[in-house]
Amino acid sequence: MNRKQKYKEMAIGFAVGIIANTVGVLLYILLFSDLGIAETFTAAVEAEHVGSLLALGAVLNLLAFFGFLKIRRDERARGVLLATILTALVILYYKIFAG
Repeated sequence: MNRKQKYKEMAIGFAVGIIANTVGVLLYILLFSDLGIAETFTAAVEAEHVGSLLALGAVLNLLAFFGFLKIRRDERARGVLLATILTALVILYYKIFAG
């Protein structure tokens, strides 16, 4: 596999990681919140719980990561890992600067 193909596979994995995190956040809100999506997010910002909300959403990245490893798509798994690291940096930002 050449370098261009590796970067393409990593980009696919990164996109899957971001989508999985977004779906995880939305699922958490829909299953466990009495409010709507926008209201829950606004309440999380006001209560300074955005980091916790993002961390709970990142749980689906585990499924994507290990799923890609199981089917031997290592570069895609690396992309999911990069998306998870980006999520961790966003959470760190919210914990330090927004809190």
